Formats: sequence, C-alpha cells, structure tokens
Amino acid sequence: METEEKVTGLPENASRELKPGETYEPIMSSYKIYHEVNAWSVTWGLLMAILFSAAAAYLGLKIGQVFEAAIPIAIIAVGASSLAKRKGALGENVIIQSIGASSGVIVAGAIFTLPALYILGLDAKFYQVFLSSLFGGFLGILFLIPFRKYFVSDMHGKYPFPEATATTQVLVSGAKGGNQAKLLLISGLIGGIYDFCVATFGWWNEVFTTRVISAGIALAEKTKIVFKVNIGAAVVGLGYIIGLKYAAIICAGSFVAWYVFVPLIASFGADASIMVQKGSEMVSVLTKNASPEEIFAQTARLIGIGGIAMAGLVGIIRSSGIIKSAFGLAARELSGKSNLEADVKRTQRDLPMKIIAIGVIVTLLLVFVFFWFGVIHNLWQAVIALLIVAIIAFLFTTVAANAIAIVGTNPVSGMTLMTLIITSLVMVAAGLSGTAGMVAALIIGGVVCTALSMAGGFITDLKIGYWLGSTPIKQQTWKFLGTFVSAVTVGGVIILLNKTYGFTGSNALAAPQANAMAAVIKPMMSGEATPWLLYGVGAALALILTMIGVPALPFALGMFIPIELTTPLLIGGLISWLVTTRSKNTALNQARQERGTLIASGLIAGGALMGVVSAIIQFIQNQRIESDIAVLGSAITPEQITRINESHSFMNTAWAESNGAIWLSLIMLILLCGYIAWDTMKVKKGSD
Repeated sequence: METEEKVTGLPENASRELKPGETYEPIMSSYKIYHEVNAWSVTWGLLMAILFSAAAAYLGLKIGQVFEAAIPIAIIAVGASSLAKRKGALGENVIIQSIGASSGVIVAGAIFTLPALYILGLDAKFYQVFLSSLFGGFLGILFLIPFRKYFVSDMHGKYPFPEATATTQVLVSGAKGGNQAKLLLISGLIGGIYDFCVATFGWWNEVFTTRVISAGIALAEKTKIVFKVNIGAAVVGLGYIIGLKYAAIICAGSFVAWYVFVPLIASFGADASIMVQKGSEMVSVLTKNASPEEIFAQTARLIGIGGIAMAGLVGIIRSSGIIKSAFGLAARELSGKSNLEADVKRTQRDLPMKIIAIGVIVTLLLVFVFFWFGVIHNLWQAVIALLIVAIIAFLFTTVAANAIAIVGTNPVSGMTLMTLIITSLVMVAAGLSGTAGMVAALIIGGVVCTALSMAGGFITDLKIGYWLGSTPIKQQTWKFLGTFVSAVTVGGVIILLNKTYGFTGSNALAAPQANAMAAVIKPMMSGEATPWLLYGVGAALALILTMIGVPALPFALGMFIPIELTTPLLIGGLISWLVTTRSKNTALNQARQERGTLIASGLIAGGALMGVVSAIIQFIQNQRIESDIAVLGSAITPEQITRINESHSFMNTAWAESNGAIWLSLIMLILLCGYIAWDTMKVKKGSD
C-alpha cells in the first residue's frame, strides 16, 4: 500500500487537450495502490451525506436554493485529515467527498417534485419519497458509468468542469500545502467574506440591475427589458473556469431569451394572460402587466426547455456510437466472451458491464413493483410508467453530464418539467388522470429528476477522481451506499418538514420548484393546453445552431438560466481571456491561467462554504422568529411581525434593497474583478 508522493500540484496537461501520443498521468500513479476505502473515509463520507442531506433539504424547501455540497465536504475532509495528521489522505478524501456529495443530488431530485404532492392536497408516504429517491439515484449511477470514460478521459481538456476543478484544487492544495494552499486560502477567505457579507448582513445588494435608475425602471415596465448581474464571488469564479468561449455562448442564449423573446412576447401578446407565481400561489395576469422576470419564467424559459431537449436528442444521436459500444461490451460480458479486466489500469477500472446490466435490470424491476403496488395499482399503466422512466432517464443522462461538464449547472428542473409533460400526456392517453394521475406523474418525475441529478453530480466526482488518480470502481461502488443514506435522510426530512411547517398556507415552506411542478401538472391532468409552440421554437433554434456549428446545449442553458446568473459567467470568462492573452510568451500565459484557476477555485470554495454558514445562521434566525410569532398567537399584528423579524435578523433589509446598496454592489463587483486580474497578472516571466 503506497502513500502519495509529495504533491506538487496537478500536472501541466490536466486542463488542456492532449497532444497526439500524449497521455495524462494523475497525481496518484495508475501503477500503485493507495489508501482510499477504509473505516475513516466511509464513516466520514456517510456522516457528510446525512448532515448535508438534512441541511440541503431544509434550505432548498425554505429558500429555493440547493447548495452544492461537494466543495464544503472536500474542505471538511481536508481539515479532518489534517487535524488527525493522516498521511497520504488524498485518496481517502476523494472517497469522503464522493460519498458525501450524494446528499446534494438526492435532495435536488426529491424536493423539486415530491412536495408538489402536498401542495396539490395529496398524500405522500415515507416509502414513496424514499424509494423514488433511492431508485432514481441508483439508475443515475448505473446509467452514467458506461459514459465515464468518454466524459472524463476521451474528452480530456475539451470541457471545463468548473465545479470539479474547484473541488480538485481544494483537495490538491490540502495535500500539497505551501504557496498553492496559501493562495487558495487567501482567495477562499476573500470569496467567503465577500459573499457572507451579502447573504448575512446585506451590506450591498446581491444583484445589480438597471432598475437602479428611473430610465431603467421605465425600460423594464414599457419594453420589458432589464439588465441584471449577480455580483457573487463564487459565480464570477465559475465564469473564469468556464472560460470565454462557453461563457459567451451561454450568455448569447440568455440575451436572445431576455432581449428578443421577452420583449416580442410582451409586445405582440400584451393582452394575453399568463400564470405567474405570487408567493405560494399561481395567479393569472395580463402580459403587459407582468414583469420581464415573470414573462421569462412563463414563456421564454419554456423555449429554453425545448432547446435543451432538442440539444439533448442531438447529443444522444452523436453519441450513439458510444451507447452502441457500451451495449456491445455489456453483451460480450454477459455472454462470457470478454476478459479485458486484467489489462485495465487501476485508474480506468469501472464496475464490470455485467454488474451494471444486472443492476439496471434489478433496479427497473424494483421500480416496476414500486409503481404497480405502491403508486398506480394497474399493471398496464405501471409498465408504461416504467418505460417512461427507463427511456427518459437513460437518454438524458448524457445531457445532464454535458451540462455539468460545460457550465457546472444541471438543468434538471427543465428536463423534469419536460418529463412531467410527457408523462401526463402518455398517462392520460392510457386512462390515468385526475388525482391518481397527478400522484403517478409526480412520483415518476421524482424518479427521473433524481436520476438526472445524480448523473450530473456523479460525473463531477468521477472527473475529480480522474484528475487525482482514484480508482473509479471504488467511487462507483460506495456511491450506492451514500445514495441509500441520503435517500433515507431526505425522505424523513421532507415528511418532518411537512408536519412541522407544511407546504401550503401563510407560513408554509416556499418550495418554489415544487410549486412550479404542481402548477404544470394540475392543468395537464385536467386536459388543459400545453405550450408546444414555445417548446417547438426552442427545438428548432437548437437544430439551427447545430447546423451552423454553434454548441446548442450551452446556448439553450443560457435561455433557461436567469440572466443575473449568466452575465457574471461572461465577466469571469472575459477576465480569463484578458489575463491569458496579454503576453506573447505561451508559458507565461499558461502560468497565469493556472494561478487564476486557483484563485477562482478559492472564490468558489469560500463562497460555497460561507453560504452554508449563512444558511445555518438564517435557519436559527427563522426558528427564533417563528417561536416569537407563535407566542403572540393569532392576535399578532403586521407591525409586530416586522419588529420581530428586525430584532432577530442581522440584515438591514431597507438598506439592502435600496439604490445605494445596488450601486455599491456594482463597485464591489468591479473591485472583485480587479483583484482577480491583479493577483493573476502577478505572475511574471521567469517567476515560480
């Protein structure tokens, strides 16, 4: 058993395309065995899965944001191994991160769909929440494994993998120490404090918007045009790692949605009605009276969903050779004609295709039994539901992996929305509608949503393992245990939160994604209209982009993601381009790129970790507020509620929402960008 040699950082060719004949050799050599799976790593991994599943489920339902757990878990893993003075802990830390990161993806799959059952006045039992999360997670793992080599190895250097890059830098810096760890720590502190000041104290606004001036307000009201940029350090850091090419394509899609489709829809459909979300309810308003954000959410974003679906289909067709090869390998292994395992290097060893094929079959059989006896209670309809899950989950696995590889964001809610629409149409045609149809469609959607969420999240884990030299089969095997523990935790938390707070009423949990799913599923099961025209426009646009050679998936992602989250990606990409093109010396540009990547990774890590801290503080504040409100009872007045909120909150809401705070956010964004560029450009010719 080897311990890692002295870590000096990722190899120079880790993030660029390999030259002909060149190979990538990870930090942990492919030809040696290292400490990976043991009592330490498994125990810590399961503990992280439980803690972060509970935290992410509560926050996702309370405020609508599911934080990515990979980076905070990696930081905790590095800290724990350092305190315990464990030698050669890099391999163990990868396993801790991989098991623990099951939490975020399982939470996203569950809370985006299943609370809609309660919102619609239906009942969801623990076993339904647990099993839909468990089976969806298992399918996501099994469907992704055959594509691991393609995404992490064959496409080496062609995808930026922003979240995997940041997490890998955390793990490497923990193992390396020295100047690289110091730089990551400093940038992490800057990013963490910067984002913490916004989220907890509201010292400046989180988003700069053109509504800060009267002309911008008039422009938004009359023409439905508004510019917004999230000033978060973590988002700008993501943009730096993504790079200018993909950031520009993503932003182009966003600009088309916000500055072409939204104004056109508002102009030509001014007197048409759209459903917009007001609090926890969906209400009908005239388009001319809706805000640009509301028009985007109910129209232009649906065009993006159509584009994502078509881009996914194109990607599936283009990767048909890989799919065919995977099926061929599975067939050979099942027939006993393949004996390649002995020749495969440790760092390329996956679960055998025979195990994967059997696992898929067994999981799908269990899904069928679950649907037949636990949800639908009709043999023929259970078969149809099974086919929907199997086909959509498998086909869109590559879409989820592609999205994570490019932009670090999985459009799982958009793909789940499409799944719900297809499921509703098919199940209604099969004779299942009304209340029973809603339950069936949402649980089917929950399985698919979790599968796609897992596929996107797991490709990040496997890319981290590829860069560092972990054994894929160990990551894959123990991911099942992390999924099981996370599914149990999430199921219990959702049931508990429903009993404690509920998902309807004045003090209900927000659950915005689940509310959106409920708003879609109810009319579908009642035979109302579906916006096929909008989906068709997006699909046609994706086809045109493909024909002219523009990557359709990142463009469609830009149409789906709110503009305030795409514009900082472009800013980060521009900084990356600026600092890496100032010199004619290729080696100097490369050194600056690497330093900038480390700084950006620190910003992401610091922002993610302090986001968790801020969320915990917010949770404690909410508990105190709810306790004080409960003491006063039904006689409480709005003024008293306001005073209670102000007494327990660190945030000065009046200032945070003022024009002064918005202008200050722009100044802070400029300072942040200046810091990234300045610190990156400190690398001079001939310097270390």
